Amino acid sequence: MEERFKRSKGKKESNFDKFKKKESAKSKEPSELRKRTFKSTKNPENSREEKVETTPRLNKYLANAGICSRRAADKLIADGEITVNDQVVNQPGYHVQPSDTIKYQGREISPVEQKIYILLNKPRDIITTLSDEKGRKSIHDILKGKVSTHVFPVGRLDRDTTGLLLITNDGDLTKRLSHPSYEVKKIYHATLNKPMSDEDLNKIRSGLQLEDGFIKVDGISFVKNAPPTELGITLHSGRNRIIRRIFEYVGYDVVKLDRVYYAGLTKKDLPRGRMRDLTREEVIRLKHFKV
Repeated sequence: MEERFKRSKGKKESNFDKFKKKESAKSKEPSELRKRTFKSTKNPENSREEKVETTPRLNKYLANAGICSRRAADKLIADGEITVNDQVVNQPGYHVQPSDTIKYQGREISPVEQKIYILLNKPRDIITTLSDEKGRKSIHDILKGKVSTHVFPVGRLDRDTTGLLLITNDGDLTKRLSHPSYEVKKIYHATLNKPMSDEDLNKIRSGLQLEDGFIKVDGISFVKNAPPTELGITLHSGRNRIIRRIFEYVGYDVVKLDRVYYAGLTKKDLPRGRMRDLTREEVIRLKHFKV
C-alpha cells in the first residue's frame, strides 16, 4: 500500500502532499511562536471557549445528503431551488437547525449520517439509473433491500456494458471523478464481431476524428492468449458510448464490453452482479490522488 501512495520523483506535488508538508511545518514552529500566535488578549476571567459550529451550512447539508456537490449546491440555492421551512433561502451559508425542514423540488431532504462507497460488478441488461420509465431493470433493483440511504452511480455504463460501477452518496467525490480535468483511468475488455486487422489497430492508436471531436486512446492491444476479436483498451475520456463509437468508426461492432478497471479499482474477487464496500485506503486514494 505504501507504494501506491508514494509520490514518484519528478512528479508535480499533489494537494495532499502540500497539506501534509504544511502540517509538518506547523509542528516544527518554535513553541513560543505558537503560543504568541494563539495567545488570547481577553481578560482570563471574562474569556469563554470559542464557539464551535455544530450546525451545517446549507450547501454542505445538501452535499452530505447526496443531492450534488457543494459547488453545485451553491447554484441550486442561488437559483431559489431550495426551501427551508417552505421559504426560499438564497444564502449557501445559512446554518441548518435540527428543527428545519429542507426541500428540493418539493421533496424533503434528509442529512446523510455516513458516507457510503460501493463497488458493483454490473451485470448485462441493467440500466445505470435509479429508475426507468420503461420499466426495465435498473441499479435500483440490485440495491433494493441492501442499501437504505439514497445513493447514485458515478458516471454511467450502457445497458449492455458490464463491469465496474462506483455507487455513493458522496456528492463531492462524484463531482471530482466525473470532471474531465480529473482524467479517471478506465480499462475495458472488448469483444468484436470479427478479427481486427493490424492496420485498423494502428488507426485507433494514431487517433480518430469522430463527429464530436478528436479522440486518442491511452493504449490498445490484443488480449493475450485470446482470439484477435478480443482487445483491451485504456482511456480517460468519458464521452458517451466512446468505446463502441471508436470501433464502429473503423468498421467493427462491439459484441461484448466489460469495464475491468476504474480509477484504481479492479474486479478482483468480485463476481458479476455482486458488490462490496470500498476499503478506507481505497476511499483515501480516490479523494486525494489521481487514479
